[in-house]
Amino acid sequence: MKKLILLAVAILLIYGFVQEQGISVPSVSSFAQSADSTLQDAYKNRQSDLQVQGEGVVIKLLRDDLKGSRHQKFILKLSTGQTVLVSHNIDLAPRIASLRKGDTVEFYGEYEWNSKGGVVHWTHHDPGGRHIGGWLKHKDKMYQ
Repeated sequence: MKKLILLAVAILLIYGFVQEQGISVPSVSSFAQSADSTLQDAYKNRQSDLQVQGEGVVIKLLRDDLKGSRHQKFILKLSTGQTVLVSHNIDLAPRIASLRKGDTVEFYGEYEWNSKGGVVHWTHHDPGGRHIGGWLKHKDKMYQ
């Protein structure tokens, strides 16, 4: 309980300092727009092997890919209108069982360019420790 109180006091002190100094803190929506424009630039410039973070709305649920490493697949629409395929390794991370069309999903993973908008994969930890760990967030639950 003491740690929680100390944390709350620290947050209030930092908030007061930030206000006093006139430091602007970006809003969540401006962060999402920035992430979406990064993905839009990556698509336009045919970039791959790019660590990205963002969020989108599920517009299509696809069948799981069960060949080799199993992957849950779905398509997200970003605020820019761009679509990305998410390919989430369900041998290394939990499957999002409750995922439905219209749901919002946040993601952190590796972007690979393709002509349909791109693919986000590596949305899980790397058991070998050679790659940056990624994640998905759905209804306040992390999948990694």
